[in-house]
Amino acid sequence: MTDPHPQRIVCLTEETTEWLYLLGQEQRIVGISGYTVRPPRARQEKPRISSFLDGKIDRIVALEPDIVIGFSDMQAALADKLIRAGLNVLVTNQRSVAEIFQTLRLMAGLVGAQARAEAWIAQCQARHAQIAQVAQAWPRRPRVYFEEWDEPMISAIRWVSELVTVAGGDDVFPELAVQSMGRDRVIADAQEPARRAPDLIIGSWCGKKFRPEKVAARDGWAEVPAVRHRELHEIKSCDILQPGPAALTDGLEKLHAICARWAALQ
Repeated sequence: MTDPHPQRIVCLTEETTEWLYLLGQEQRIVGISGYTVRPPRARQEKPRISSFLDGKIDRIVALEPDIVIGFSDMQAALADKLIRAGLNVLVTNQRSVAEIFQTLRLMAGLVGAQARAEAWIAQCQARHAQIAQVAQAWPRRPRVYFEEWDEPMISAIRWVSELVTVAGGDDVFPELAVQSMGRDRVIADAQEPARRAPDLIIGSWCGKKFRPEKVAARDGWAEVPAVRHRELHEIKSCDILQPGPAALTDGLEKLHAICARWAALQ
């Protein structure tokens, strides 16, 4: 019987590539994003055909994909070019942890790997519940300022904010986390994070190296608890800012480790 699922898939972002590898479906991938780092072997095995905002249209067309899969409204222009080139394109726009799980299920359905996906998701959700239960025993939860970009300052996207909660912390900008667009999470007043007195500052500057000394030296931030106690930490964007398996596993574990170390000192 002929496999009815897509045989040739181009992945415009890392999370789809990582997920297909986890599902044992990597043979379907014929092209990946140049920003892909997970799994490491994907960079050796698959041709890199796109950045995040643009791609090599001629090369993608030449790969004859059955479907091209991308993420976010920021890839709308790239998706438009590919659609106009005659390709089937699917762009998801997940923002919350629940939506990430829904998207993983959608991808699994595309390749007929639902059973393996459900087993992975169940294991992942069980670990989330375990971490949240551990944090419930802490006498106090740390207040967390998560910075996604520094100029301008952009606070945590929704899934990161939710993972901070699971990890045992409280996002100091919960009202911004629910905004789906990055421009709506810009912090206009540079003193506002300081006023909210975070116990922990966690930076993940979208692929740029986090500079804790630069953050600590901001005007008016010297008395911020996180600065006073040198609680400024980095989580690399590939571990937390990709809305897929990495954020739900390694990203969460790193958030929890940072929060747990802080809690142990209280």
